[in-house]
Amino acid sequence: MLAVKFHGNFFINLLGVWPDVHSGGSRSYPIGGLCYYLSPPETLTHVIEDPIHALLYILFMLGSCAFFSKTWIDVSGSSAKDVAKQLKEQQMVIAGYRNESMTHLLNRYIPTAAAFGGLCIGALSVLADLLGAIGSGTGILLAVTIIYQYFEIFIKEQSDIGSIFS
Repeated sequence: MLAVKFHGNFFINLLGVWPDVHSGGSRSYPIGGLCYYLSPPETLTHVIEDPIHALLYILFMLGSCAFFSKTWIDVSGSSAKDVAKQLKEQQMVIAGYRNESMTHLLNRYIPTAAAFGGLCIGALSVLADLLGAIGSGTGILLAVTIIYQYFEIFIKEQSDIGSIFS
């Protein structure tokens, strides 16, 4: 939209340059600017033709996923402090550690595990994008996650109904 309205503007061209948008194509891929480097390569031959584009895209996706995974554990109540508090409320302890040092111990593992999980999700999304999956890799991951959550809800409801009638 900005590329059409402000065609030729230096700052808009830094964000992205698109081919002639009036050609009537169904999807327009950026051919320059920041949007070009942050968008997935169209095919595997584009990866070979422009490896810098592919490398920057992969680094952006993996870094973003790892960053948001680490951020999510703080926002969602899964941080080391929250987990230590939950364990203390359930009167569970880690053998050989006091309650105060349990947070420090969990802080060594939880953020690393979250970042690694984010890297794995990002790698799966990048792989799906590079192999040309129908839709985008991120869209496929969202769809699978949503379907799995509905499956978990279904199983939980079935077990609740079974316990009512037993």
